[in-house]
Amino acid sequence: MFPLNSLRGAFIALFCIFAWGCTAKTAPPQRSTAVPVVVAKVGQKSMPVEINAVGNVEPIATVSIKAQIAGELLEVHFKEGDFVRKGQLLFTIDPRSYQNQVAQIQANIGKDQAQLQQTEANLGRDSANFDYAKAESQRYATLLQRGLIATDQSEQVRTQANALQESVRADRAAIDSARAVLAADQNALEAAKLQLSYCSIYSPIDGRTGAVMVDAGNLIKSADVPIVIINQVNPIHINFAVPQQYWTDVKKNLTDDVFRVRALVPQDPEHPKQGNVIFIDNAVDATTGTLHMKAAFDNSTNQFIPGMFVNVQLRLSEQPNAKVVPTSAVTEGPSGRFVYVVKDDKTVEMRSIVSSYAFSGDSVIDSGLEVNETVVTDGQTRLTPGAKVQITKNLSGKK
Repeated sequence: MFPLNSLRGAFIALFCIFAWGCTAKTAPPQRSTAVPVVVAKVGQKSMPVEINAVGNVEPIATVSIKAQIAGELLEVHFKEGDFVRKGQLLFTIDPRSYQNQVAQIQANIGKDQAQLQQTEANLGRDSANFDYAKAESQRYATLLQRGLIATDQSEQVRTQANALQESVRADRAAIDSARAVLAADQNALEAAKLQLSYCSIYSPIDGRTGAVMVDAGNLIKSADVPIVIINQVNPIHINFAVPQQYWTDVKKNLTDDVFRVRALVPQDPEHPKQGNVIFIDNAVDATTGTLHMKAAFDNSTNQFIPGMFVNVQLRLSEQPNAKVVPTSAVTEGPSGRFVYVVKDDKTVEMRSIVSSYAFSGDSVIDSGLEVNETVVTDGQTRLTPGAKVQITKNLSGKK
């Protein structure tokens, strides 16, 4: 038989081994408290200085087409919204009454020309008779001096010559009058032809038509409401304003031959258009503290339409050796912008920063960070100051 103490010791040992085995099987594994994040280093590179503004699109030219004469609108030669070319026929107004006026004046001109020819013939006849009578008067005067004829005969011939001289003067006055009448009718003919030309209305510019206000068959008045409005949309203008504090940078660009600007439709940010600044106002708007500018853009693809609001990016200069971080690293907080900085012990520190602008996915850091510091670019929502992080990806190799 075994001693009692020995049995008691063996029982206790077996119980301890069993208890340890159960504890080893049921104890849960320790969990990692590190938060997975994506990081990048604070870089340094040359960054463009740009101004972002909201621009308003306007046509280069807007023409309100109005009738210059009254009449029935016979035909519309285009469809609403069509692009039309300069000189293209748009409308036809009934020309018959104006054609009749032209024909009547042309007939009057024919009569005036015949009258002029008649007076010119009378002048020729009377001039010849006057020359003959004048010579006869001189011959009779010589005979009278010699006493070969009576005084009455000489006076009769002289009086006849004077009468013919007055006839010549009358003929010349009649010719002047006929010529004046002819000139007046010719001017009337030009005016009538001009009125007739107004029966055909042509486009004065290249552009896009709007809605037609008067349909064919309606009577229209001279200089009444516009029949259609045409906007010249290629090229096209965009108005925008920049804060007055950028005037120094704007002024530097005035010496360049080309001052470029970009514009894009908010719904289509992948296809920006590049244009040139064509106008800078000569004064700052005192109510807004901004400077009005205008740029011209190619619009052959009809990307812009008058009245549209677009985003404008005006490049002013380059900032060399700027400290930059990915824009995704910058977070807006109640006290301003901040980033999470990863320290050597893989914990994070929340640090306030000042960033003046961003461009192409990078934010320029004016203060708060130093070059080569590591910042969190993804995973910030799970972080708190002092939290442990696990770096899953480092974007510094792409910067």
